[in-house]
Amino acid sequence: MKLITRGLNANRRWFLKNALAAAGATGAGSQLLADDHKGRLSKGDAAMLRFAAAAEILEADFWIQYNELGGVQDDEVPGGSGIPAYTAALSNLDGDFPQYIHDNTDDEITHFTFLNAYLMSKGAAPANLDQFRTLTGSTATGSSGKPRLTNLMQLTLDTSWWTRYRSSANNPDLDPGFVFPQAVPGLASGQFTAIPRTNADLAPADHLQAIANTAAFHMPTIEQGGNSLYPSMAQRARSVEVLRILISIGPTETMHFQTWSDKAGNAVQPPLAPLTDSTNGLTFPDLNSPPFGGETFQTSLIMPEPCPFISRSLPACSIIRPTETKGVAMGAVNFLTAMGLFIGQTPAFFELLKDLAAEADAAKRDD
Repeated sequence: MKLITRGLNANRRWFLKNALAAAGATGAGSQLLADDHKGRLSKGDAAMLRFAAAAEILEADFWIQYNELGGVQDDEVPGGSGIPAYTAALSNLDGDFPQYIHDNTDDEITHFTFLNAYLMSKGAAPANLDQFRTLTGSTATGSSGKPRLTNLMQLTLDTSWWTRYRSSANNPDLDPGFVFPQAVPGLASGQFTAIPRTNADLAPADHLQAIANTAAFHMPTIEQGGNSLYPSMAQRARSVEVLRILISIGPTETMHFQTWSDKAGNAVQPPLAPLTDSTNGLTFPDLNSPPFGGETFQTSLIMPEPCPFISRSLPACSIIRPTETKGVAMGAVNFLTAMGLFIGQTPAFFELLKDLAAEADAAKRDD
């Protein structure tokens, strides 16, 4: 049986067909997580993969929304019919922007499909968030109108990753109290949409471009989280095969992050910047000009600047940061919640996410 099938609907059909069979074959409760040394996963390894699968389901949900409105709709990533004006605004940032959206969406769908399939192949419970697909997304022409897990229309973005990866002096793992400057301060101090909410958002032109620019910063903001999540969890993997999974999926998140950080840079340099949304005052500054500028803000820098790592007694090293493993899953949940990605969700949704995170954070290499 082909375990990784393209398209969200196909993935759901595979999941529904196999979930009950897996549960019936393995029993319920603690048996699903038992490590009987016959190919089953330890409780901790299963918990980390299940949390990763849940995170990928959430990622796929909002990437599908982006693809419906501004990506490439095809058999791999079906749904929606696009909004030409929004697609054009995204393409102002890069002519290949719609294709990159499509490919990122496809990647996230395959990630959660593989992770769930692997969990079930080992007799472990998969991640399933379908009961929480209740949010109303964009009603603009081009949207499928399907209920969503995530909310792209009230985002508050922490863009300090921009300066964190350009800092040669500070590393959040060694300097947890250090505050890295925001690249776009306005995005951190309000709620802004990254997709047209209705057809009314298609004008004026500066408003629509600001929506596209918000998307361009939301994308790397999300992907830098996955960029840290996988290596942080990998440090606690008990099984070599689980370690292999985490260190094989994680680098794809890094590839996504670097791609989108480059596109975000185009939103904060001429000819698109400076830009102020005339409807709400959100400003995207030119980061190459005063009071910005310099290596901390330079838009052409997309490689991680070497920084202190492990100990300041050692030479600086170009690395992913942070990679502190303690509490990383709960930190991810708190980060996504603070972003506004789950505005409108139910208390039961947050309870489940926190339970999944707590179980993942409890994993130990020797559990």
